Amino acid sequence: MTPQQLFYLTPIASVLALGFAAWFYFQMKAAPEGTSVMKEIAAHVRAGAMAYLKQQYKIVGIFFVVLTALFAWLAYGLGLQNGWVPFAFITGGFFSGLAGFFGMKTATYASARVAHAASQSLNAGLRLAFRSGAVMGLVVVGLALLDIAVWFLVLNHFIDGADPGHKLVMITTTMLTFGMGASLQALFARVGGGIFTKAADVGADLVGKVEAGIPEDDPRNPATIADNVGDNVGDVAGMGADLYESYAGSILATAALGAAAFAGTDPVLGYKAVIAPMIIAAVGTILSIIGIFVVRTKEGASQRQLLGALGRGVNFSSLLIVILSFVVLYYLDIPNYIGIWGAIVTGLITGIIIGKSTEYYTSQEYKPTKHIAENANTGPATVIISGIGVGMLSTAIPVLVVVIGTVLAYCFAAGSWKFAPESMAMGLYGIGIAAVGMLSTLGITLATDAYGPIADNAGGNAEMSGLGKEVRKRTDALDSLGNTTAATGKGFAIGSAALTALALLASYVEELKIAMIHNGETVIKVAGREIPIMTANITEFMNYFEVHLMNPKVIVGLFLGAMMSFLFCGLTMNAVGRAAARMVEEVRRQFKEKPGILEGKDKPDYARCVEISTAGAQKEMIVPSMLAVVVPILAGILFGVPGVFGLLGGGLAAGFVLAVFMANSGGAWDNAKKYIEEGNHGGKGSTAHKAAVIGDTVGDPFKDTSGPSLNILIKLMSMVAIVTAGVNIAVTLF
Repeated sequence: MTPQQLFYLTPIASVLALGFAAWFYFQMKAAPEGTSVMKEIAAHVRAGAMAYLKQQYKIVGIFFVVLTALFAWLAYGLGLQNGWVPFAFITGGFFSGLAGFFGMKTATYASARVAHAASQSLNAGLRLAFRSGAVMGLVVVGLALLDIAVWFLVLNHFIDGADPGHKLVMITTTMLTFGMGASLQALFARVGGGIFTKAADVGADLVGKVEAGIPEDDPRNPATIADNVGDNVGDVAGMGADLYESYAGSILATAALGAAAFAGTDPVLGYKAVIAPMIIAAVGTILSIIGIFVVRTKEGASQRQLLGALGRGVNFSSLLIVILSFVVLYYLDIPNYIGIWGAIVTGLITGIIIGKSTEYYTSQEYKPTKHIAENANTGPATVIISGIGVGMLSTAIPVLVVVIGTVLAYCFAAGSWKFAPESMAMGLYGIGIAAVGMLSTLGITLATDAYGPIADNAGGNAEMSGLGKEVRKRTDALDSLGNTTAATGKGFAIGSAALTALALLASYVEELKIAMIHNGETVIKVAGREIPIMTANITEFMNYFEVHLMNPKVIVGLFLGAMMSFLFCGLTMNAVGRAAARMVEEVRRQFKEKPGILEGKDKPDYARCVEISTAGAQKEMIVPSMLAVVVPILAGILFGVPGVFGLLGGGLAAGFVLAVFMANSGGAWDNAKKYIEEGNHGGKGSTAHKAAVIGDTVGDPFKDTSGPSLNILIKLMSMVAIVTAGVNIAVTLF
């Protein structure tokens, strides 16, 4: 089998993934939805989620049309870009949005069915929730591989190039544009969905639980339907779009680096290096499908046993990808294939350790979360202080692991423990393919993530439908497990963002080469020597553009990049605060004007609360999302290439650490509350429980709005820089 024939494993795997996703979806639809009350509640949630998504896509669609027109003008009007860029950009956004839509549609149909299955047994509830989550996982990887495969074939056919190596570089850098479309759509989905869900959640908790003293998901709470809608638009649609762009971005960046490393010297090897990440992702997708069938548990399982049940499927797929990725690289016969395989294994192990670290700091089975719960006895202040402390401590392991993983991946692939200029291209390829290794089994790891909000909604449905304590106990166990798996999924996304962003920095250099050649330049002058642009290595380009720490433009960029992470989080946190304040006022108004609501005599106005969250999310998501597009362009115009490198480096360093801190703090606060609700430290309604609810409401925007959006911000700024590299070359003020 030739490498060209082996490439077709990518579209085959995508079709398999989409086929199994459809099968799991129809299996879920065939399951009974429960009582008429359960069906009615599910219908309300489904209608609210779809109405929100429809409104969001309208607004996002306007931005995509404007940006596509801008890219078309840059390409066809000014000649600063490849003419394929506008088309690749818009398809990336479309498929990212489509992945989120399919996942959310599945989740809104699954919640009542999972609640009904949990009334029969814990295992039945787990399997249905997990396989419904698997629809999201398989749709994301299936659509990403399909989009990549189709674009690779189309560009191979239409892009002309006398030099096969240069053609490969053109193809892979053009394909990165579709990654920008996916990232922008993901950021809108994450920010908008996060603001919606947390405004509803905070409003429901503060007035319902703390002030009125009613249980979570009580049907008397006017914000409870909005809260359940939010779980779907934020934690499913937003997360699906997020991990779609993480997955696609890692493959595309690695393919571009493969072309850069080999295409200039040996186009055949260049082709193999380009398709290697695609094939490894395809194999990982097939293994994910197999791993999904391994997940099951027994009745009365503990949290640790439930985690073990999900872990079996992930570990099974991960072990096999280690073996089969070696087979793929051996067959392709890429130089130093053993070292490149070492980089893949390094990425996979890095992801697993980040996941385990996240599990330790956020699961109620371990000391950090129990410590927060203990502090709840002394009030909200100590809960918040200890939660922030746990979040800060939790950054150490992921950062150290990414540092070690980056160094090992680089050195394995470079074939040397020295960071020499001549081996830098191979080392950077190793970092990129390590990110692919980390996300290679995303089909199943995302299934464990998407399972969380489905289980959460099932618990809400069970509570509102009055299914009884035993069912609620089972759905609470599944929900608590979902909090940990969701936090683990965020850890994977954040870890992969760090590795992918490094690879994207190198891809930015390749795009600069293309832009300079397009601008009529053929050589660069470094230390008095003239070097042909296409053969110049990264070190020579860094010297040419004066990218070093003694250049004030780089330092300015570093400060701007670090600031962007905090500015972005400040904007999104305040957005949640404003929207939540409106929600609190609305719930209080309904309780005051209709006293019969708390007595169960009057029906709350659920629709009004959904409208408030929708309006708040649509309004508040625009400024943070557009900053990620505007700032890299302005940095390039003002400070040129050195400023852009500083911006991306500062954003990566600050954003990665801040994202881990926020995601883990929020997850720990949430599970500390659930630990108390299980009967510890006084149980539900106690002083400790009220303090823990306050901590949880503070943590909600940490873990579900600002934190997970940061990993998209990091990559989107890199993607924008890559797409607008031609502008950086043509226009720089200082």
